[in-house]
Amino acid sequence: MGKLEIRDLNFSYTENEEILKGINLVLEGESTAIIGQNGAGKTTFVKLLKGLLRPTSGNILYNGTDLNTLTVAQIARNIGMVFQNPNDQIFKNTVIDEVMFGPLKIGMSKEQAGKHSEEVLDMVGLLKLKNVNPYDLGLSERKLVSIAAILAMNPDVIIFDEPTIAQDYAGKTCIGNIVKKLRNEGRLVLTIIHDMDFVAEYFERAVVFAKGNVLLEGKPEKVFAEADVLEKAYLEQPNVTRLCYALGQEKIFLTTDAYVEYMRG
Repeated sequence: MGKLEIRDLNFSYTENEEILKGINLVLEGESTAIIGQNGAGKTTFVKLLKGLLRPTSGNILYNGTDLNTLTVAQIARNIGMVFQNPNDQIFKNTVIDEVMFGPLKIGMSKEQAGKHSEEVLDMVGLLKLKNVNPYDLGLSERKLVSIAAILAMNPDVIIFDEPTIAQDYAGKTCIGNIVKKLRNEGRLVLTIIHDMDFVAEYFERAVVFAKGNVLLEGKPEKVFAEADVLEKAYLEQPNVTRLCYALGQEKIFLTTDAYVEYMRG
């Protein structure tokens, strides 16, 4: 199981602009959503976790090893990241070649890489399209190809950057089920996301970023109950939560199913 310890993490692109300010977090076990407005530092934070950026000061430890001592390629064996825009990730001429590329690069045999790739393509519902050019697919399907490409590398930590963009209900459900499956396998699942309904439905922990600081963190029930704090971070509660408040409910409900079950008594 992957464990990330973030200790007094600071990052600046320039001397006069501090992006992250003394972040301290332990990410282990729980699927965790990093939420906050644009410019809060979320994307910078996950790029540091992936080794794409290096801290100005502070440390990020993966299972006790400082990421500063590892190359990006070494980090990629254990920490995978699905980019927000699949077009930034996809470059092969067939779906299966795209998904196999990463596993082959980290040392899997062609047979092992092919097996893993077909398994994850089946998971995301694209196995029948394995010989299709990814750019003949729609944006939603290309997003699923990019997810499969990371999962095929079998990392312990998977980071999703805005996974629900361009997804319809079926696509969101598919990705949500993948989050649950990975969590049940003991992997650490992280996301940066603006979709509060998806966070409420599929994640066990939420961390609110605002102006480079951690403003609030905990179980979604706790975080989404803090309407005043969320407002300071320019965030809204999930739709069901806001609706229930409008209906006069004081109890926190994050999903339609939870509310219906409560009303049935």
